[in-house]
Amino acid sequence: MARALTLEQIAAQLGGRIVGDAGVLIRQVASLAAAGEGEIAFFSDSRYRRQLAATRASAVVVGPDAESLTKRPRIVADNPYAYFARVSLLFNPRTVQPVGVHPAASVAPGVRLGARVSIGAGCVVGEGVEIGDDACLYPGVVVYPGCRIGARTIVHSATVIGADGFGFAEDHGRWVKIPQIGRVVIGEEVEIGAACSIDRGALEDTVIEDGVKLDNQIQIGHGCRIGAHTAMAGCAGVAGSTRIGRHCAIGASAVILGHLEICDHVRVSACTVITRSIRRPGTYTGVYPFDAHASWTRNAALLRHLAALGRRVRELERKLEAKESGDG
Repeated sequence: MARALTLEQIAAQLGGRIVGDAGVLIRQVASLAAAGEGEIAFFSDSRYRRQLAATRASAVVVGPDAESLTKRPRIVADNPYAYFARVSLLFNPRTVQPVGVHPAASVAPGVRLGARVSIGAGCVVGEGVEIGDDACLYPGVVVYPGCRIGARTIVHSATVIGADGFGFAEDHGRWVKIPQIGRVVIGEEVEIGAACSIDRGALEDTVIEDGVKLDNQIQIGHGCRIGAHTAMAGCAGVAGSTRIGRHCAIGASAVILGHLEICDHVRVSACTVITRSIRRPGTYTGVYPFDAHASWTRNAALLRHLAALGRRVRELERKLEAKESGDG
């Protein structure tokens, strides 16, 4: 059973301003719809105003603009979602596996392990790997030789770090393998989800900078650099030698082609395909909307002829202008 904390005790640790009964006891977090006595929820999206009005939570975390929308005890915070995340950590401390190397893991000679490193069952760590303090590799992680993992980084199961990048040169209809001689260098406080693949560089290192968060099943190609504090959602893919800036957000199943540069503070919507470099911060979307199949195929057929249609429109405009001017 998680310990109980009053709103006053929570605010003393995390900040925020209390409105209402500061002595309300909280034992766990929950959603607005599911919360009950002893639980705290959060509100940060106007679409959920009805749920806020109907919630049975003992307390709610709200932003300054929503302070008057509920009479329940509440903590007012500038970023309710981030505040709620920290509250959740108070009641649900991160579960980590025991410190040390599991007997069923394989760690090559010459590996340098920092203090309090945890390596789970079935992990394989190759020669010359460096792993920083308090890093955690969950069961089944494979780290190829020569790679480096920074302090307090978490790598989830079935992820492979440092496999060869997809480097082949065509020669008279056959493929010649290009040796991949770079490493993968991962910074501090990175979290890498399950079943990700981060390829080693062909010539230069593949680099994942500090604070990056990668969801499950992400592919990072050889020679890429992912800037600090960038987050990528599940099934995103980045082709080789692309550089992504800091504080970017890449949506689920987005694809970024190779040899591109993405500047800082860029958001890429889910399922978008980025085919050229992005030089200006902002949100970029390229999702073709779904429709009933028959309607979609008709629209797709029209789209294929869009360039020709544009030329016809311009020609008609030219003729109309000539006629209006008396030249036609």
